[in-house]
Amino acid sequence: MSSLIRVPLLFAAFVLLGLMFGFLTFKVLSFSRTVQVPAVTNMTLLEANEALNKAGLYLKIEGEDYDTTVQAGKILRQDVPAGNEVKERRAIKVVVSKGPRVYSIPVLLNDTLADAEAALIQKGLSIGKTINVHSDSVEKGRVVAQSPDPDERLTGPITVLVSLGPNAVPYYCPDFQNKSLEEARDTAAKIGLSVETKGTGNFVVSQKPKPGTLVTAGDTVYLELREGTVQ
Repeated sequence: MSSLIRVPLLFAAFVLLGLMFGFLTFKVLSFSRTVQVPAVTNMTLLEANEALNKAGLYLKIEGEDYDTTVQAGKILRQDVPAGNEVKERRAIKVVVSKGPRVYSIPVLLNDTLADAEAALIQKGLSIGKTINVHSDSVEKGRVVAQSPDPDERLTGPITVLVSLGPNAVPYYCPDFQNKSLEEARDTAAKIGLSVETKGTGNFVVSQKPKPGTLVTAGDTVYLELREGTVQ
């Protein structure tokens, strides 16, 4: 056979082989099934792997992340949403929950609100809610209680209860007139009133507020003095 005939035949054979390989590749790819991706969030790795294998897919762990709602060791999220259709034998990437991030919570009791906020900022935390309450034992403006406590796991916002001081119950102001300054100061101290004076002497001639006026602990009564004796 001459070379002029052999070259076209070889070329035709190569073209034919190329077409055959292309056809076979197309057939193989076309036979690959499409499957539906199952929901694997909130599953353990074992459960997720089993569910994906049944669907003709396989599991691939992409990483871990903190989360307050999904238990540590369970699937937090998957790269292909449940219900989507993909080719069989595809890897479904998942992120596994590490559970809530654990912080060291400082003791805030008896701190001022400003000091409590500063202590939390140093830990990368902040106050989520402030509740004002009356307290007979904790000074006004200081923290009465906190939630969670320092020995508890942080799973949500930090709440602090801040003192408003004693519950101010109104009562009638006593009559300090015609009393000695010493007696007036003693009576005022017993009921939680502060005293400011005007004039000189040790004898009370007038007062503000007037006797019988409603006052509360912590209020100030103003006394006018003059020289004299108690009658």
